Amino acid sequence: MYNTLINTQTLVARLGQKDQIIFDCRFNLADPEAGKRAYQAGHIPGAFYLHLDHDLSSPMTPTTGRHPLPDPQQLATKLAAYGLNEHTQVFVYDDISGAFAARTWWLLRWLGHQAIAVLDGGLPAWLEQGGRLEQHPPSQPEFSGNFKLKLHPDYVLTTAQLSQAHHYQLIDARSAERFRGELEPIDPIAGHIPGAKNRPLTDNLSQGRFKTAEQLQQEWSVQLAGLPPEQIVHLCGSGVSACHNVLAMEIAGLSGSGLYVGSWSEWIRDPKRPIARGAD
Repeated sequence: MYNTLINTQTLVARLGQKDQIIFDCRFNLADPEAGKRAYQAGHIPGAFYLHLDHDLSSPMTPTTGRHPLPDPQQLATKLAAYGLNEHTQVFVYDDISGAFAARTWWLLRWLGHQAIAVLDGGLPAWLEQGGRLEQHPPSQPEFSGNFKLKLHPDYVLTTAQLSQAHHYQLIDARSAERFRGELEPIDPIAGHIPGAKNRPLTDNLSQGRFKTAEQLQQEWSVQLAGLPPEQIVHLCGSGVSACHNVLAMEIAGLSGSGLYVGSWSEWIRDPKRPIARGAD
């Protein structure tokens, strides 16, 4: 079972295997349909497309962040329609080193499916290795899979939980400039949640691929500063790229961290919540 990463060579060798599903998760926040167009222009053979806004999130409301969690039963039913069974191996990829694919990885684990892995290096790595593309989407199976929801509500922390508990260490996956409040291209208010640390998701990577488990373990242990992984809560702008840090910790063998799904875009919905700027 692959439950963190898979490399291109291994995925090439596995193409066409039974009880296996590949999902293309490409997306562009500035152009929400760009990922779907890119998929139609060429994707890994056999891959289905999952849209961040339509498939992997619920509609935004006046009190939520930009990408609320999807309804778990609806998502489970949708994935079963693609043939997902209890033991199906799932692979996901995007074209920016896992920033969006990690959201799908996290969601399936939240639903109770462990056999899911991100293609290390994504589509660029696939193309570098001479991997072929196809334009026609695969046919959905005639019969749905038998996947049954086994939700892990403890993977998620809400704004209310964070406001009431002070034993969590927040780690923000946004760029250093956004964290410090010097630049904010997406949300209406710049800055970060007081007490949060900054670990940009790009720090998990080397030349577009994840660093080794040993290197990630070393670097993340410094971030944890002696805290157990269960006290770490990841966030970003809207609970998407923060999943990259959850995945990096999992690769490093540091399992059990949580995700603040609402993230910065939900935190700033209430003007009474405190905001910090600068490096600390």
